[in-house]
Amino acid sequence: MGQEIPTTRFTPQDFEQFYQRLKEETSLLGDWSDQGRFQACEHNAGFEVEAWLINKDGSPAAVNEAYLQALDSQWVTPELSKFNIELNTRPEALHGHALSRLEQHLQRNWQRCEQVAESMNIDLVTIGILPSLQEKDLGIHNMSKMQRYQALNERVFAMRQGKPLKIDIAGTDQSLQTTHYNVMLEASTTSFQVHLQVQPREAARFYNASVLASAFTVAASANSPYLFGKALWEETRIPLFEQAVAVGGYDGAAFGPIRRVGFGSGYIKASLMECFFENLNHYPVMLPILFEGARRLEHLRIHNGTIWRWNRPLIGFDAQGNPTVRLEHRVIAGGPTVVDMIANAAFYYGISHYLSGLSDPPEKQVAFERARDNFYEAARKGLQAQVSWLGDKRGNIRELILNEVLEMAHTGLEMLALDTKEIDNYLGIIRARVDKGQHGAFWQRMFVQKYGADMFALVEAYVQNQKTGRPVHTWAL
Repeated sequence: MGQEIPTTRFTPQDFEQFYQRLKEETSLLGDWSDQGRFQACEHNAGFEVEAWLINKDGSPAAVNEAYLQALDSQWVTPELSKFNIELNTRPEALHGHALSRLEQHLQRNWQRCEQVAESMNIDLVTIGILPSLQEKDLGIHNMSKMQRYQALNERVFAMRQGKPLKIDIAGTDQSLQTTHYNVMLEASTTSFQVHLQVQPREAARFYNASVLASAFTVAASANSPYLFGKALWEETRIPLFEQAVAVGGYDGAAFGPIRRVGFGSGYIKASLMECFFENLNHYPVMLPILFEGARRLEHLRIHNGTIWRWNRPLIGFDAQGNPTVRLEHRVIAGGPTVVDMIANAAFYYGISHYLSGLSDPPEKQVAFERARDNFYEAARKGLQAQVSWLGDKRGNIRELILNEVLEMAHTGLEMLALDTKEIDNYLGIIRARVDKGQHGAFWQRMFVQKYGADMFALVEAYVQNQKTGRPVHTWAL
């Protein structure tokens, strides 16, 4: 989905041809899986950071075209809206000093991005949802000038039979109902998407471990409490994204339980091929871009890119053309600072590695339905959520993180042979944040409680703290 497409107009024949090629490529991928064709590899780590361009008054700055031209970096690309960009980093083999190398690369990239922003008299900010965002900002006039976004918008509403998108989010104190006629609401939800390349034989266990980890990573990293001035979920980004691209499966399921954005339909039983067969059999083609002489499963990959599971398997290819598999953990909000994000990544890598290696698979102890309920409860209530856990345990997620899950993450990172001091440093940030109860969402709520619901003042204070580079648990009010 990151690539530009040549057209926004499609014929019935385009859809038919695309589906046939998708069917062939899915079958081919299944053969490769059966034949052991996937490249054995060490664990490689990477991520994508979605960020906001904002004016000095805290409002969105719809200038990403001019900004990217001035920046001229292969590591930074446009996003759906003109006020969003995406930062990427080179992958690192996950051992030794990988975490600090990831931080250093992102920090250098971020500093360069900040310098260019300052030269344009704007600011750059990473936050799940920009508190000062207003509904009027989310019009087609602020959509990035790329055909893939125009096509996405048109196809979503064609699949919805012209019905508008209805947003209905009930928070603990306030609720929000609104109607939208474009997909720009998706631009409100900026995230820190963590990637992990895994051994093919481990992929199913890592996928299930990622599903189980999701409640803990979203609770510890919550950074999206406000939307259009209303206090909703701790991680409002989760229900907002699900409702912002609300299309489902075939025919009668178009508005039913099968959703293109969601937690998924279950654990993997044997192979990640289960996800790709589900893609083929349950999700109609959204963007039938035809590739001539396709050799790298282009149709399968673009179709997979239009299905946004919170934990999504991705197929790639190494420099020699061998297929590889990686997982994309999409539940973590952007920000608050570079070091916070690296700590969040370390937390995820550690939990997923530990859980995937248990001889008694934890997915057999926690039913998928409970893992799903854990996730949404953690997104809604953050560190106050009550969740189910191993050994038929149920408890407060903050206490579980402090008493059990951080130790699991530490062991998982040690098993990867990461530097012990770095493990202690990054997981120490998570421990301090959770112990204090101050993630980004909590800090934002406390600011509003102390100073009132001036969202522009909130953004100004947030940006000032972000520029210090200090982790969010140290931010004062």
